[in-house]
Amino acid sequence: MKQIPNKIFQDKSPEETKKRAGKIIKILSLRNPHPKIALRFSNHWELLVAVILSAQCTDKKVNEVTETLFKKYKTLNDYLRADPEEFSRDIRSTGFYKNKAGNILASAKIIKEKFGGKLPRRMADLLILPGVARKTANVVLGNAYGVVEGIAVDTHVIRLSQLLGLTEENKPEKIEKDLMKIIPKKDWFRATYLLIDHGRAICAAKDPRCDLCPLKKVCPSAFQFPRFKK
Repeated sequence: MKQIPNKIFQDKSPEETKKRAGKIIKILSLRNPHPKIALRFSNHWELLVAVILSAQCTDKKVNEVTETLFKKYKTLNDYLRADPEEFSRDIRSTGFYKNKAGNILASAKIIKEKFGGKLPRRMADLLILPGVARKTANVVLGNAYGVVEGIAVDTHVIRLSQLLGLTEENKPEKIEKDLMKIIPKKDWFRATYLLIDHGRAICAAKDPRCDLCPLKKVCPSAFQFPRFKK
């Protein structure tokens, strides 16, 4: 992703950035009091499967796939008995299906053998699962157990954090660290979904609607896109 011009950050102190972050969370919370994950699941294992499938794929498509998938594979043991090639075909439309299939089926085996069939509730344990990085672990821990150890940084969060002048970084891990410094821990979990929902509804990558944006007065990138400079 192209980095936002440094001029956004010129003459901005950490305290000013922190204050802007607070205003952003407050404004978005007023418009969206109960932000939540869009993926559908009925248990902790299904949550992990859905989040792994969501990499480089829309939540809408994942929900379409899992509607059938979760009926076919009802328990963890069903995944342990699954034929890898057949399972790959079952999730093909989510993209990168061979890697995702391998990661999901390998994770099922590890969870069965190492964690007694229960999804672990520690970040360190989740990170040993194939295909699970901090973003996935944060989403799973927060939604499964209410455990908040960080901020889940997906493509929407990356884009909006940069546009809103909250970070100069490009890598998810560094962006997460920047956000954790300026957003109170009590807001870490909701911040992810506030930014994701805003990115989908208003600040879309291809068609940002600054004219409709409730953040336009605090966003240093407002109206800086070609469509507003004609």
